[in-house]
Amino acid sequence: MLVIVDYKMGNLHSVKKKLDFLKVDSVISSDPAVILSASKLILPGVGHFGQAMENLRKLHLIDALNEAVLIKKTPILGICLGMQLMARESRESRAERFTESAEVKRNLSTPNESAERGTSSGVERSSSGVEMGLGWFDAEVVKFTFEDTLRFKVPHTGWNTISIAKDSPLMHDIPADSEFYFVHSFYMKANNPSDVLNYTEYGNRFVSAISKGNIYGCQYHPEKSHDVGLQLIRNFVLLS
Repeated sequence: MLVIVDYKMGNLHSVKKKLDFLKVDSVISSDPAVILSASKLILPGVGHFGQAMENLRKLHLIDALNEAVLIKKTPILGICLGMQLMARESRESRAERFTESAEVKRNLSTPNESAERGTSSGVERSSSGVEMGLGWFDAEVVKFTFEDTLRFKVPHTGWNTISIAKDSPLMHDIPADSEFYFVHSFYMKANNPSDVLNYTEYGNRFVSAISKGNIYGCQYHPEKSHDVGLQLIRNFVLLS
């Protein structure tokens, strides 16, 4: 059975609907035993990297995921934040801290308004502002920064094309320059070019999908990408 990993931060039901449409036997679960028994795994996600890792820890899912993916070689597809969690580390908390510092400075003259808005997400952060991920890829997650902020908005939201960097069963019947739907402010910097499956141009070229052995990840949302996204999900389901 295909298991959609529930760590309380995902677009779970959108993914489940696509699998139901494809008549795939699937279940949403946060039970480590169910995850270990899965034939395939999908790790979706929307939100804060540090909070996601904290949730995985609290739910005792990190050991289960490592055993399933690294030892049992269960195929897994990470979507959006789910892909980013596969990296070694994220700079999300550091980027937020700089943003919050600027926000505090702007609001020193209006303390009541600043107090109402607040500057903390309530997530425990390391002193360096670096959050450790699952570490399945030698990669880090960083924030988009652009000089031309009128042309390139953050978050990167909407349809954009991909280029295919290497052969993969995940890309079967997906044409070059296919369009997928994106919503993200952070992206993965992969240190090993052989891990890169797709690139996308947005201000500069960034990694939009990765693969290594039984591990796959896409920054875009196939569950929101119409026919081409459905084809990608179908390709993952059919992996042997």
